[in-house]
Order: sequence, then structure tokens, then C-alpha cells
Amino acid sequence: MLTTLPTHVTELDESEIKHQHFKIYKPYGFLSQFVPEPRKKKHLLGELYDFPNKIMAIGRLDHDSEGLLLLTTDGMMSYNVRSKGIEKEYYAQVDGAITDDAMLLLQNGVEITVNGSKYQTLPCKAFKLENDPDLPSRGRKIRDPRHGPTSWVSITLCEGKNRQIRKMTAAAGFPTLRLVRVRIGDIYIDKMDAADVEPLSNLDAALNETM
Repeated sequence: MLTTLPTHVTELDESEIKHQHFKIYKPYGFLSQFVPEPRKKKHLLGELYDFPNKIMAIGRLDHDSEGLLLLTTDGMMSYNVRSKGIEKEYYAQVDGAITDDAMLLLQNGVEITVNGSKYQTLPCKAFKLENDPDLPSRGRKIRDPRHGPTSWVSITLCEGKNRQIRKMTAAAGFPTLRLVRVRIGDIYIDKMDAADVEPLSNLDAALNETM
């Protein structure tokens, strides 16, 4: 007579599963996903590394944005990071010599459109970078310098509306030309090059101070 093993013998508790975490420098032109979209030939994250099964991106960067993206096989960790209001810092290269008035607008919040409705962004940390940041080449020319000056600004958010940074700088009168995320919580892009992938031994500890 066959007997059925108890469920607790055949199934691992979620806490016993050894999850894997990574940080990557998402290059320009890549989608923050692994599954292709119908009739669209876009570069996907799976081209960068031999990732484990069930890997997922925590949040996203638009295909024309670059920089730090966290990946995990732990669905609960992904949910926690996305829902805790963790700081995300971006460097934005904007069109023109940005003014103090524009920086004040960004800091205090500007009105943007989200899903067809007006939305006032929350106050945030924002300041002008005095020197161009040391970032990898995007691989595609931003703009001919003869067309005028550009500026680099740092903007740190705890919210993440669709294309929010680009909408914010445009609302302040200085459209974004290049956008790079450099920090999520206590995790930094450091000296990573575009398309680099680095395993993270303990994502929970790395984000502990901001969670």
C-alpha cells in the first residue's frame, strides 16, 4: 500500500530557500525584464548574465535610462524593497545651464502628469553637480556641444512614478538628456561599467538602514 509523505517533508519552507541577489548596471537601450514583448525586438536583461531561474528585477528603469538595477529570486524581498519608500538617487544630464530657481522647484515639488491626471511630486533632495560625474560612456552621442550647455543634477526620490525624473526636470524648464540611477538605499553603482553584473550576498542587510 502506497503512503503519501507529509507535505512538510516534500516542500521547503520559503525561509529555507537559498535566494540569490544581484546588482547590475543596466545599459542604455535594454528593457528591465527577461520576457520579450510581442513584435518588439528589444535587448533584455538575460543577455547580460547567466541568471538563475525565477530571477526578477526589483522595480525598473526605462529602456532609455541607465544605471543601478537590483535583481532577486525572492519575491517577498522584491515587494519589501518596492514598498518601503527606499531612497533612489539619480544623476540627470539636463539641457541648459540649470538655475537656482529650477533647483528650488525640483526640491519643493513640481506638477507633472501621471496616467492623464495632474500630480504634485513630493519634496525631495536635489542639487547641482559641480563637475560631470565619472560614468561609463552611453555608447550613443547625447548632443552636439555646439547646441548649447548642459548641466548635471542629483535627484533623490522615495517615490517612483512613470518617467518621473524626466517629467520633473522638463516641468522645471530643463529637459533630461541622459538619466543614470546611482544608488538604491545603501547600495551604490560604485565603479561598475555598463552591463556589469555583481552578486549580492545579503540584499536585506545592504538595505537594512533604510527599510
